[in-house]
Amino acid sequence: MDIQDELHDQQSRRTFLGRASAGLGTIALASLLNPTNLFGGPGASTPGNSMPGASTPGENPAVGKPHFPPKVKRVIYLFQSGAPSQLELFDYKPKLEAMWGQDLPESVRNGQRLTGMSAGQSHFPLAASKYKFAQHGPGQMWISELLPHTARVAGDLTFVRSLHTEAINHDPAVTFFQTGSQQAGRPSFGSWISYGLGSDNQNLPAFVVLLSKGRSGDQPLYAKLWSNGFLPSVHQGVVFRSGPDPVYYLNNPPGIDKTSRRRMLDYLTKLHQEQNKHVLDPEINSRMAQYEMAYRMQTSVPETLDISKEPDYIFDMYGPESRKPGTFAANCLLARKLIEKDVKFVQLYHQGWDQHGNLPNDIKIQAKSVDQPSAALIMDLKQRGLLDDTLVIWGGEFGRGAYSQGKLTRDNYGRDHHPRAFSVWMAGAGVKKGLVYGETDEFGYNVIKDPVHVHDFQATVLHLLGVDHEKLTFKSQGRRYRLTDVHGKVVKPLLA
Repeated sequence: MDIQDELHDQQSRRTFLGRASAGLGTIALASLLNPTNLFGGPGASTPGNSMPGASTPGENPAVGKPHFPPKVKRVIYLFQSGAPSQLELFDYKPKLEAMWGQDLPESVRNGQRLTGMSAGQSHFPLAASKYKFAQHGPGQMWISELLPHTARVAGDLTFVRSLHTEAINHDPAVTFFQTGSQQAGRPSFGSWISYGLGSDNQNLPAFVVLLSKGRSGDQPLYAKLWSNGFLPSVHQGVVFRSGPDPVYYLNNPPGIDKTSRRRMLDYLTKLHQEQNKHVLDPEINSRMAQYEMAYRMQTSVPETLDISKEPDYIFDMYGPESRKPGTFAANCLLARKLIEKDVKFVQLYHQGWDQHGNLPNDIKIQAKSVDQPSAALIMDLKQRGLLDDTLVIWGGEFGRGAYSQGKLTRDNYGRDHHPRAFSVWMAGAGVKKGLVYGETDEFGYNVIKDPVHVHDFQATVLHLLGVDHEKLTFKSQGRRYRLTDVHGKVVKPLLA
């Protein structure tokens, strides 16, 4: 081959690769801007096609296509950050009253590790809940007097009393629940769902985050909890805040009108397409998709978050704080409105449950702030027919121990972190109503029946959405990742 032929061959390869990358970039951008029209729209003939970033063709569903018929279309996750005490709320243990003040038997603890906050105690006196319990609903569920509104919807609830985790401190425990790993950097639950199932509303994100605060001094919440990790950034959770600007930088700056913004985006798209002739960077396409989403959200977000037209009986249902932006009650109402608009995953974080001391007083205040709106959300979804295909989840990152942290009195005590056994509840589509699954010992310290690991819980929620947790993968840094890592099994007895 002479020098001219070699140059011609190199130029041909360069031209081919440039055109190919431009074409792929256009396809990727189209899929992100309107994913249901690429593989999952009407007339799609290849439902087994893999999504952008899939590690093996056919391993993942097409965008917007589950692996099998789903029982759940949308999820509202009411995450109670700080770890609510199951012993004060859901897991009734009369043995603690019978042995009040006596040391936790070593045979129960069996050398399990403690946090640095109570490991130095010479005694571990058992502390019974100050509050009374009663049975409610067809399943005769034990629910504390602190949650009278929740008790009224007991017939719609499914309790898991046997959850357990590996992390013993807040940050790794919350990160584990939200991303499947105790270390930061993995995609969040909502990001995996956005990646696996796409969006049902092209004018709103598939994954929305709402933040509300409890008392001062709360455990902090970090953006890593709703991060896209190594997934394309278009799947990151979008935080909706209270106030006139619910999404930062969404509104046009002074001097820029909607027409100018549209013209700018069109020219920017051309520039990125030109850049893709020379280098294919998936994040360029994700960024363009986010710009386009922000443009559409300028109209859709104010309309969706406007609660001024809600009738008084709705505010009465959710409680007086539902009129105050940023409260848990107001965010529960917003979660319902987002679900009505087909947002697929709404993550509501509520802080204030870290009660190492003064627990009887603090948990009473905290429970009052969440009880009525949590129950109202279920009733509101039910009366609109939305509970038939929506799953509501309520719970924290771990539980609380049976012994008192610090001084124990009849009216005051604290409880340290306890990852070995805790409770969550679910309501809505796909789960058996009135079911109590799992059981702890008479101290509420160890799971003795039907244990459910965090990865099992994640696998089960994905299954309800029509996703096989072992097939929803993404290849990054040479290995295939999934939300449940290399663990997890679907808890089939929970399924309706």
